[in-house]
Amino acid sequence: METESQRALEYLTEIEEAAEDVLANKQQIVDLDKKRNGNREALNALRNPNSSNEKVKVCFGNMFIKFPKAKTTEMILKDQDQLDKEINDLRKVLKAKVNRLNELQGKPELRGYNLSPLSNDEIKAINSLLKR
Repeated sequence: METESQRALEYLTEIEEAAEDVLANKQQIVDLDKKRNGNREALNALRNPNSSNEKVKVCFGNMFIKFPKAKTTEMILKDQDQLDKEINDLRKVLKAKVNRLNELQGKPELRGYNLSPLSNDEIKAINSLLKR
């Protein structure tokens, strides 16, 4: 038979694990966002008219390789798309984790937290209705 102190310890452990999971998820989003900002800086540097070379030096791991400018831009744009997808997926998971943590702590669910922006199609439909 479990004692009160054991149940309290299990409860606090469960809350602590949920909180650590939320913090780890947030840190992962921050790390991916830093990488995304670095990619954005690289894209701006590639658009710089002063660097009109056909090839640019790209760092892969611990070495630099000369790569065509167009191919480098294409690779960075693909990486940006992948990072955007990962960040959005993590944010969706984060919402569920925060709700789970609030549930464990006995707090009410956050209001307005599950809102999502309108898609381009929805915005176009609203604009067409408003123009009538």
